[in-house]
Amino acid sequence: MFQPITGLFHSTFSSPFGPITLVASDAALVRLEFGTSVPRIAGTEIIANSEKTSVYERQLNEYFAGKRRYFDLRLDLRGTEFQRLCWQALFRIPYGETRSYAELARMVGRPRACRAVGAANGSNPIAIIVPCHRVIASDGTLGGYGGGLPAKRWLLELEQRHTPGRGTQSALAFR
Repeated sequence: MFQPITGLFHSTFSSPFGPITLVASDAALVRLEFGTSVPRIAGTEIIANSEKTSVYERQLNEYFAGKRRYFDLRLDLRGTEFQRLCWQALFRIPYGETRSYAELARMVGRPRACRAVGAANGSNPIAIIVPCHRVIASDGTLGGYGGGLPAKRWLLELEQRHTPGRGTQSALAFR
């Protein structure tokens, strides 16, 4: 059983596709939200403090600038065992590549659980860093994304532009 989270801090910063709100404890990043709303976490006061979230913002800005392919951050990922299994599998999708929901379901050993994998992706509390944007539909469409499809497309195109051997052109074939 998880211990209650105490002493959380938040800040909001501008990304290339809109504001992002970060929530962190002294030890780890807890949430990344698209927009300016600070999430409610039962029984926990969340205090504005950009100093406590600055390492996360810095690494995200390096990623957005194409200067970072991997994040070196502590994360506090809370979810069901299946959700955590799916989120861990997302880290195995290489930068600049995508996998379908069906492929991700096979990666977690549940080949018939495409919808459950999609639901787990949709409940990812730390998007971008836990790269759920790298999962697309089997027919090549983008599927859904908590930050909106324009943000998902932007993230995928960013990674493809900065993937060795792909040059500066987008190789996306998504519909």
